[in-house]
Amino acid sequence: YSVWAIPRDPIKERLMNLMQNLRSEYGGPEFVPHVTVVGLSRLTERDALKPYTVGVNSVSRGGSFYQCLYLLIDPTREVMETSEHCSKHFGYTSSTPYMPHLSLLYGDLTDEMKEKAIENVKSLDDSIDKLTFEVSSLALYLTDTEDKSLKGWKKV
Repeated sequence: YSVWAIPRDPIKERLMNLMQNLRSEYGGPEFVPHVTVVGLSRLTERDALKPYTVGVNSVSRGGSFYQCLYLLIDPTREVMETSEHCSKHFGYTSSTPYMPHLSLLYGDLTDEMKEKAIENVKSLDDSIDKLTFEVSSLALYLTDTEDKSLKGWKKV
């Protein structure tokens, strides 16, 4: 299971359009725009939170299928405390430090393709790296990381 912070419209719609453009060029499964607060939690409870603002630092890429292309989120006190609180609440521990991000594309692309995709993001939405939005709710999702089609992923 994962706990996600999901932006509201019109930000959600803006991100969905950007992600659709990327999928049409590079492939990959469709998913809801979200900032992962806690990944792979074993419990199914929801957690309330006080609204806070999330800001994008940059468009970036990672080395895994699930961090192919993403918006790197500013690790503010509220962002980090929400992750820490949920991790404690759900009994989750990670072997790596929390890196807040909003995935734009899942896939197995070459580094060259990822760099091209970053340029595409900037041309499709030239102010995306200045985006801010309010997080006022969290959602719990069943996320089997072995299912790269995401067909088994669902909101609990």
